[in-house]
Amino acid sequence: MAIVVVEDKLTKEDFEKAREDYKIYIKITIDLKKETVVLGGEYHADAEKLLLERGSRQENIWGGGVNLETGNFETNAIINLRRGNNSTEILDPEKRKEFLRIVRRVLREHVKQRKFS
Repeated sequence: MAIVVVEDKLTKEDFEKAREDYKIYIKITIDLKKETVVLGGEYHADAEKLLLERGSRQENIWGGGVNLETGNFETNAIINLRRGNNSTEILDPEKRKEFLRIVRRVLREHVKQRKFS
């Protein structure tokens, strides 16, 4: 299970490490308040646990991913199911917008962006 915590800038080496579990898809888990990004892993819950251990709060952690073949970013993850969010999608438009803003910033040099879902 290859998990990468992005503190500042995502390196090529870390990007490749994040792809180890799924070659064409990278799971993305973010603490929206701290803007800490965790890439990779088999399950979003693994990254969520890591963020919680680092002091993040549950209500600030959201998940999604990127399909490397299409360049599409997604805001869909099991960890998004919670009180006030009755879906695996990030339903709150502001949280969704913030998630995608952070994803674009971190991955812009590594993913050919075609469409944001």
